[in-house]
Amino acid sequence: MIDRIALLLLIIGGINWGLVGIFQFDLVAFLFGGAAAILSRIIYVLVAISAIWCISLFFKDNRLVTEQ
Repeated sequence: MIDRIALLLLIIGGINWGLVGIFQFDLVAFLFGGAAAILSRIIYVLVAISAIWCISLFFKDNRLVTEQ
């Protein structure tokens, strides 16, 4: 469950950075009152924590193990 939440936040962050890079438009800042607003900063921190969490997914073994 945490992996999916982290992935969702990274998707939101990636889309936001794409908008910043292409259109110079920060959607998070627009929606939550500017880049320095507390809600925007919370979103940015959550995206960063999600990115750190997702580093562990590189090392996670997702193979289904069946016992016979």
